[in-house]
Amino acid sequence: MLNIISIFLGGGIGAVARYLISCNMAKYFEINLPAATFCVNIIGCFIIGFLYILFIEKAEISPALKLALTVGFCGGLTTFSTFSLELFEMIGNHQFFYAFAYIILSVTICLLMTVTGAYLAKLI
Repeated sequence: MLNIISIFLGGGIGAVARYLISCNMAKYFEINLPAATFCVNIIGCFIIGFLYILFIEKAEISPALKLALTVGFCGGLTTFSTFSLELFEMIGNHQFFYAFAYIILSVTICLLMTVTGAYLAKLI
């Protein structure tokens, strides 16, 4: 039961963080790519890569906290469903170049951020 509560709390915090980032990014960025989703996915990939190494190699952390931070927070912060919907809308609006760029940039940069997070965690 503690694990479920931990995931619930972490997910809520992650989802609120995503919402706040989206609200603030919409004020400052006017580009054709969905900047807020792109940003939270990059941040979430970095965090989960960092935590993965930290949890496996470095720290003794309770299973409930691990779940709160990874499944909960990172799961609530990042969003593949929104990414997919935004791509669907771009394709529907015949923005094929932007859709392709968004796919390539998201997958490539998010993977690099996961690797970077894992690498930095190893340095600790």
